[in-house]
Amino acid sequence: MENQMQTAQMNQPTTLHGKQNHGGHEIFDTHEILTGMISVMDQYKIFEQFIQDPELKTIAQRQGDFLKQTYNTMVVSFKTGQDPTVPTTSYSMQQGNDVVYGLQPAEPKKPITSVNEVTDECLSTYMLSQVKGLASMSALSACELTNPVLRRVVADSIPNLIEMSYEIFLYQNKHHYYQVAQLQPSDMAAMMQSYDTAPMNQTH
Repeated sequence: MENQMQTAQMNQPTTLHGKQNHGGHEIFDTHEILTGMISVMDQYKIFEQFIQDPELKTIAQRQGDFLKQTYNTMVVSFKTGQDPTVPTTSYSMQQGNDVVYGLQPAEPKKPITSVNEVTDECLSTYMLSQVKGLASMSALSACELTNPVLRRVVADSIPNLIEMSYEIFLYQNKHHYYQVAQLQPSDMAAMMQSYDTAPMNQTH
């Protein structure tokens, strides 16, 4: 009888009010996200001592501070499963939305051979790569997190990470570090006209 009761208890679903309100895969996913956020913040601090452009340094500091608050909010939600005392907010980039199109002559890219070769182009590329990776990982995880509060906190962080990535892209694009090629006008027009809207069912 005792074994049957233990088995029945083990098969009972864990509620949000129980001590464990996370699934196993969620624990691992959140571990990866939080570790990734620490990595981004730590490396931003390292980058700051090498950044020459005040504008890029400001971006790194603003993003680093915002990530720190997001990290703190996520940790509280992860530990408690409850609404955090400091809710998520929206990141507002300071770049405009103008993109420079076209390619300009540039030296071929290659790995550096010495830390003395690190430039603002290198550093902004590292920043972009890290934030994009964190955005992708968070988006994949948010689809399957079981705790609704933690899922919402992680989901809310994704648009902010996208905005941060776009801000760095715009900075790189403005300085011709990240050049944007375009197709021939006729090819672009043909591609843009190759789709049409789907008819919607009429409601009665």
